[in-house]
Amino acid sequence: MTDVVASTRRPAPRGRIDKRKAILDAAFAVFARRGYDQACVQEIAEEAGVAKPTVYNHLSDKENLFRHAVETAAEAVMADNLAVVELVREPSGDLRALLEDVADRMLRICCDERSRALRRLTYAQLVRFPDLIEVVHRRTSTRVAEALADRLARLCLSGHLRPCDPAQAAEQFLALLTAPVEARSRLGGREVPPPRSTPWRAPPWTPSCAPTGRSPPPPDPPRQ
Repeated sequence: MTDVVASTRRPAPRGRIDKRKAILDAAFAVFARRGYDQACVQEIAEEAGVAKPTVYNHLSDKENLFRHAVETAAEAVMADNLAVVELVREPSGDLRALLEDVADRMLRICCDERSRALRRLTYAQLVRFPDLIEVVHRRTSTRVAEALADRLARLCLSGHLRPCDPAQAAEQFLALLTAPVEARSRLGGREVPPPRSTPWRAPPWTPSCAPTGRSPPPPDPPRQ
């Protein structure tokens, strides 16, 4: 009977994918806390709850571990931002308020510890991993800008926004959010107060791309 109870309390073994995720999450946390040079694989293994050889079985060495940990963090930041961009898919009501809400949510993501650590680690290891900054930029900036541009283009076509270059508008929208954070955080080296402490105020809309303030035009009448 005791053996049965003990077996029911024993945690189920984690699969290979779960272990890999745990290792990458732990690696990013340790690299963010210690920096690349001071981080050690043993500490990463302990934080992930696995044996040190298991780390090497999944990711061959420290450099490979760092690269995949940073890429995984960049994927997570991208996913969070793309989820926010999805809010623009079906606008209803006050479009200006919606875009301000989107900006506020994106700013919170940009200011959180994961994003700050991602910027700090990427810039700090630029010489050792010169290609990694392009990978991170593609995930956290380019793909988000492309998704936002697609949404803005649809808003222009529906009459919600004035005609504009959607790619340029998306670039400007994101630059207004991220450029001050980059400067204030010293490229991720210093914490920036989140929006709840310093309320974000929407900048003036540029004439080339602004809410029209009117409802979209009615659909064309059916042909007779």
